[in-house]
Amino acid sequence: MQDIEEIYKEYFKTVNKYLFCLTHDSDIAEELTQETFYKAVKKINTYKGECKMSVWLCQIAKNLWYDQCRKNKTMKNTQENDLLQIQNEQNSTEEQIISNEEKISLYKKMQELDEKTREVIYLRITGELSFKEIGNILNKTENWARVTFYRGKNKLKEVD
Repeated sequence: MQDIEEIYKEYFKTVNKYLFCLTHDSDIAEELTQETFYKAVKKINTYKGECKMSVWLCQIAKNLWYDQCRKNKTMKNTQENDLLQIQNEQNSTEEQIISNEEKISLYKKMQELDEKTREVIYLRITGELSFKEIGNILNKTENWARVTFYRGKNKLKEVD
């Protein structure tokens, strides 16, 4: 078993990227990343090695994010509200407004996809993760992530 400092150094970036994809906020992602590793240190004896360390850490991170959303009662419309807030805060050109409306429309359509497909698309687009990284995080293969992304993308095109 690696010591916690090695685990932190090796997986910090992966966990932080994953949380940024979920939160769309670097400060919250940073805070939850720290909390993830704190919780991992406390629960390291429960890690049995049945999945990759990155998967275990990202599952902790995801649960912390869901807990925070439940506490704030914002789980259902978080991504949509964030996009609307960004749109309202920007005194921008007409092009930026149109762009934000397109993003909102896309995220609304994405809510109609199943959770795993939506998660793959978020990680790929927002987190700019490779299919291999997405597969590792979700404890699936690189090919599964690739196929899920393209099927989800095609479903989004059908909705138009």
